[in-house]
Amino acid sequence: MAPRDTDPPDPGRRSRLFDDELLGLDPAEPEVQAFAAHLDRMRREPSFTVEASLTGVGDFADAANRAEGGRRWAAVLVVLLLLAGVVYVATTILTAVLTIMSG
Repeated sequence: MAPRDTDPPDPGRRSRLFDDELLGLDPAEPEVQAFAAHLDRMRREPSFTVEASLTGVGDFADAANRAEGGRRWAAVLVVLLLLAGVVYVATTILTAVLTIMSG
């Protein structure tokens, strides 16, 4: 599993992409560092494990925290819909278990 890069761009750390794809851009510029971090995340190998799923949730949370306006509200709506689904499934299972045990 590839290591997760959740730290903000560090001015002292240079991405290997500056040598290949971002040649000619100023590595000290914050926007260029953020774009290099984005490219590093996009090149991460997919891993279909629980840890990778949790990493994906963390990436979603990081992106939602950076979002503004409509994108932020869309992320909030997605989270609320997921929580509503979890509550519905949990109550359905709990009701079924209690019905079986009582009857």
